[in-house]
Amino acid sequence: MASWNANKNTQNSTRQIVNPDLDIERKTASFSVERLTNILDGGAEKTQMRRTVEAMIQSDPVFSLENQYFMSQNERYEDAVRKSVHLSKMAAKMGWATGGPELAYCHRVLSANLAFNVHVVFVKSLMGLATDEQLAKWLPLAEKFYIVGTYAQTELGHGTYLRGLETTATFDAATQEFVLNTPSISAMKWWPGDLGRTATHAVVFAQLYLNGKSYGMHPFMVQIRSLRDHSLEPGVTAGDIGPKMSFENVDNGFLLLKNVRIPRENMLAKFSQVLPDGRYMKKGSAQINYLTMIVVRVLMLQNEVVPNLMKACTIAIRYSTVRRQSELKPGDREAKILDYQTQQQKLLPQLATAYAFYFVAKYLRDFFDRGYMETKEGKFDLLPELHALAAGIKVIATDYCSAGVEICRKACGGHGYSLLSGLPSLFTRQVAGCTYEGENTVLLLQTSRFLIKCLGMAQSGQPLPSSVAYLTSESFGKCQAQEKRDFLNPDVYTEAYRHRAFRVARNAAVKLQGLVQQGMAQHDAWNRCSVQLAQAAMAHSQYIVVEKFVKALETFGKEAAIQRVLKHLCDLYALHGIFSDLGDFVQDGYLSTKQAEMVTESYLDLLAVVRKDAVPLVDAFDFSDANLNSALGCYDGQAYQRLYEWAKKSPTNHQDNRIFETYLKPLFRNALSKL
Repeated sequence: MASWNANKNTQNSTRQIVNPDLDIERKTASFSVERLTNILDGGAEKTQMRRTVEAMIQSDPVFSLENQYFMSQNERYEDAVRKSVHLSKMAAKMGWATGGPELAYCHRVLSANLAFNVHVVFVKSLMGLATDEQLAKWLPLAEKFYIVGTYAQTELGHGTYLRGLETTATFDAATQEFVLNTPSISAMKWWPGDLGRTATHAVVFAQLYLNGKSYGMHPFMVQIRSLRDHSLEPGVTAGDIGPKMSFENVDNGFLLLKNVRIPRENMLAKFSQVLPDGRYMKKGSAQINYLTMIVVRVLMLQNEVVPNLMKACTIAIRYSTVRRQSELKPGDREAKILDYQTQQQKLLPQLATAYAFYFVAKYLRDFFDRGYMETKEGKFDLLPELHALAAGIKVIATDYCSAGVEICRKACGGHGYSLLSGLPSLFTRQVAGCTYEGENTVLLLQTSRFLIKCLGMAQSGQPLPSSVAYLTSESFGKCQAQEKRDFLNPDVYTEAYRHRAFRVARNAAVKLQGLVQQGMAQHDAWNRCSVQLAQAAMAHSQYIVVEKFVKALETFGKEAAIQRVLKHLCDLYALHGIFSDLGDFVQDGYLSTKQAEMVTESYLDLLAVVRKDAVPLVDAFDFSDANLNSALGCYDGQAYQRLYEWAKKSPTNHQDNRIFETYLKPLFRNALSKL
């Protein structure tokens, strides 16, 4: 029986009474919740630091989220700016370094309620694309928010397809300036965050033209608003794009440029530059401009996508423990809805998914850090693999986590539809991740292009990058499982995912090659195979997630209880994937019908096993009540009282009687003489 650290929840509800249905779940945890929290944080010291920072944030009334659900879009934006400026002052006072852990912990609590979100991307793009001289000029100003920047790449008519961008930057050798234009309506920048009302500067991506010749997309630093009065600079038209499905705190904007001139030195020139005489000089890989996009994809998984699913699981599982509905056994009291297998089937795979993507996101971050260091040394060998991994994992993570948050919301019944549950806001933010930083279908096809290339390398005997080494296999044969418990062996289900990934990729490649050999143009053949190519990229990404989760288990060999509960989650994640896509594994006979039945039985058995630790597993995420901002998901489990208390705060319950007097009173008078 695991002990519980009673001091860890000082940030949570101050109510004295914890719902006994939740309390008993915590007392029967099979592992140390505190230890698992430390693992997720990266160590006990980091947990302590995070809690200290979060306590500071949550004790400051400026950072309160109390009335967030009742605010208009303009109020949310102003509140976000107020919080961001206040946080900047607090960070300066405390001596917190930009990019340091303290500010990361602040963003863990406040990210959905801060302005200047894309300013972070702006800073990272400077660090990745600017020369030392350029960094010395702009980075100190950006880090202190003396200038606020945005990352202006996406256009009204073009998103992921970077070569199609229409914005132009033409070099004028006579004045030593670049002249920037958005030559058509589809060329205007559209969607960049912080652009609508805030940013003073932008990293603008444009097609570089020298003496009438295009040299492709390059980044330029452009001032778009005055630092004196915030008016738009000459030739600049900008504004907010209007209401969105979510992100009310972010001023997504549009930007048109008409003969906007900037100095030659404003082209970010770490990897290529234009010399004073107009000659072009390249200093690195043409793929380097993808580096900023890759880091954003990596960070969004760690900082937004995975934590949002963790929050949704915390809310839904806690609520499903205190919500009682119907009799499970005739004559007994109403049962916890989490005790119903159908509810477990909804929620527990989402819990397993949250842990799976935590570990794969950590792997991807480590891989990126290694690739980034090599890039700084002028080595670009890892970039293709890194790009393919980041694209594929971004797709599967945003796809699965978006679906997972919505499953959690629906699993809470009618109360999940209330904004006060916190779940609708999580979903509308989460689902945007399927589009921004690369539309998912486009990214799948980019990953599949890498897979097809690697298959060709394997056929010619060339060595392959580690993530696709399995493509050298001739055949994986048939599944060797003899009984259902064999499917709890990570080697068995990892092999199944590897086989599926290899088969789907090989079949897509064979079809593609066949069409080309029949005389079809390469681009037409690619389009004809694109559905199967996307499936291959998804199967590859699913294999990577399972493989990295299994690999992570090996690091906990000396912690039996932790390793056991994480293995249950790994088993559940993997078997749920096979159970959900049985056709993929049975199609070529890799799994027999009998083995498919074994998978189903093992998967359903696991639901009851993971159910026992469901509440401790979400408690290990260690989200405070203020962070969750959910009437349903608070630590004390007093969901009904909190829903009622929060509902009473709605402005509609305190407004005047104008609507009655204007519209309803004349109608109701007609009933006075008849009732």
